[in-house]
Amino acid sequence: MCRNIRPLHNFEPPATDDEVAAAALQYVRKIAGTTAPSRANAEAFDAAVAEITAATRRLVDSLVTAAPARDREVEAAKARARAQVRYGR
Repeated sequence: MCRNIRPLHNFEPPATDDEVAAAALQYVRKIAGTTAPSRANAEAFDAAVAEITAATRRLVDSLVTAAPARDREVEAAKARARAQVRYGR
């Protein structure tokens, strides 16, 4: 999976529409093998991003869990600590 796609489920506050769209864009970029489509493929690329955004929003909104919601700031701090250990920064 693309490293730039982040988990969106079970966070407080819930994932925003911008976060869902960014994940969909990263997914389509990965599948297409390009960060920007040619003019000939732009319409298909944009349609795929829109469809995946809608499907992702439906999925995230329909998932249920008994686990407590994770805090975005706490999870970000954990990720920074892991990166510091990994990269020595």
